[in-house]
Amino acid sequence: MKMTLKQHFAELRRRILWTLLVFVFAFGFGWLVAPYVEAFLASPLLKVWNDATLLYTGLSDGLMIQFSLATLVAMIVTIPVLMWHIWAYVAPGLHKNEKEFLLPIFLLSPVLFVTGAAFAFYILFPFVFRFFIELNESGTLPTVLMPAIRGYLIFVISLLKVFGIAFQLPLILVLLNRAGVLSRMTAIKCRKYVIVCIFIAAAVLTPPDVISQILLAVPMWLLFEASIFFMRKDS
Repeated sequence: MKMTLKQHFAELRRRILWTLLVFVFAFGFGWLVAPYVEAFLASPLLKVWNDATLLYTGLSDGLMIQFSLATLVAMIVTIPVLMWHIWAYVAPGLHKNEKEFLLPIFLLSPVLFVTGAAFAFYILFPFVFRFFIELNESGTLPTVLMPAIRGYLIFVISLLKVFGIAFQLPLILVLLNRAGVLSRMTAIKCRKYVIVCIFIAAAVLTPPDVISQILLAVPMWLLFEASIFFMRKDS
């Protein structure tokens, strides 16, 4: 049944309110589990640094960290709900071929984001943290390494976002291909330039050590090759 403009706005408002309600409850849940999230995010550092000591540098650090982590948990819980509501809202107006194209993107995007973040957390972080610890402890002057917990969490969450977004590359390229903007042959011809750009981006986005740069660049390169494989050959 075709909906009027007023009914469309009512439906949109209803879905927005439901999403906000989920965010509020998820924030409350995140507030309760924030200490466990903090311990989880600190675990890669603690595993490679036996004498780890993280500092609160201000009286409000504990409150601000708990608030930030609760917001992070709320976003993680709410984003899939938001994507489902977006799909449920726009799907009735799409043609069958549009649904067949867009539905895998809605499903694969969060999967690729989590895969990228997990790759950074379990594979990249041990190398990066070990590099920083050895670098700071190799100085000729007597020093004590005691990083601030807020700075550490900002660094960790930022890298998780970078890797999660970077792993969206196949979806973006395939979407451009299906939209007729990027042909498969053009992607193949530009391969060498893309590889150079990938390594430059990896050098900019990761800490200044070769291992972490390679650990971002190589998966990005493989994802680019996978994107070419899924592009239409007649484009």
